[in-house]
Amino acid sequence: MTKPKIAFLACPDTLPGSPSRRPDAFEHDLLLGAIRAGLDGRADLHAIDWRAPMDQLTTYDLAYLGTPWDYTEAKDEFLERLDMLEAAGVIVANPAPVIRWNSDKLYLRDLEQCGAVSIPTLWPQSAGPDDVVAAFDHFDCDRVVVKRRVGAGAIGQDSFTRAAPPPADWRIDQPAMIQPFLPAIQREGEHSFIFVSGQFSHGLIKRAALGDYRIQSLYGGIEVAVDPAPADRQAAEAVMAMLPFAAPPLYARIDMVRLDSGELAVIEAELIEPYLYPLQGAEFGVKMAEGMLGLVG
Repeated sequence: MTKPKIAFLACPDTLPGSPSRRPDAFEHDLLLGAIRAGLDGRADLHAIDWRAPMDQLTTYDLAYLGTPWDYTEAKDEFLERLDMLEAAGVIVANPAPVIRWNSDKLYLRDLEQCGAVSIPTLWPQSAGPDDVVAAFDHFDCDRVVVKRRVGAGAIGQDSFTRAAPPPADWRIDQPAMIQPFLPAIQREGEHSFIFVSGQFSHGLIKRAALGDYRIQSLYGGIEVAVDPAPADRQAAEAVMAMLPFAAPPLYARIDMVRLDSGELAVIEAELIEPYLYPLQGAEFGVKMAEGMLGLVG
């Protein structure tokens, strides 16, 4: 019987040997290694640029969105490529409709409307200094965070205070979101809950380096595995249950932060190309392998 072929879609920023490889691309290596170990020879797994020629990509049975971390600068091209793969009979995980919904952070408003505990947010079509100053009064706070609606890894993200507002020439010339800064990010950290095939896999807390608030490894953040408290796990599972899809995605990472009330609020439901922290989940590689093999039959 022919073994299935699985493409681990990546990009020049993450592929080994690339002159533009990012400092945090070791996460690519860890994720790929964990899944390969879990497959244990039952499928052929290859890392390949998501922009590779279609005649190469369509030789695979499954395309897993491993580390295509540059898609945010070419969202339409990326979505079109996923549509083409599915039209050619390649299983895409997560599927193109899931990616399309998740590619604009406006999906957080959908989750809030479904009852998810959320962070108050403004949604300007672009953001300039006046928007930030107005947000201080709107939220009655002294610090805000401004993000791109299409973005990842805190790239293009800024934080401002009333005492140090943005300079006059600062602007995000694309759809943006503004939120009050939550001190729990620095005090406790960001909670991440990893799900595989709809089932909870493992949890961790990501903490920023001293003096920073960004928890990604690119900025010196660290991760600590945790066994989530029952109420915290239930909060993440509630967000999973609100996803507007008939079947659970192969993988999901629900990122949350604690409010002053003690509840966890959703920061992101990461369904596109999240790092899934295999070092913090001893059985993660096996669970992902089983999920992938289940998709290819």
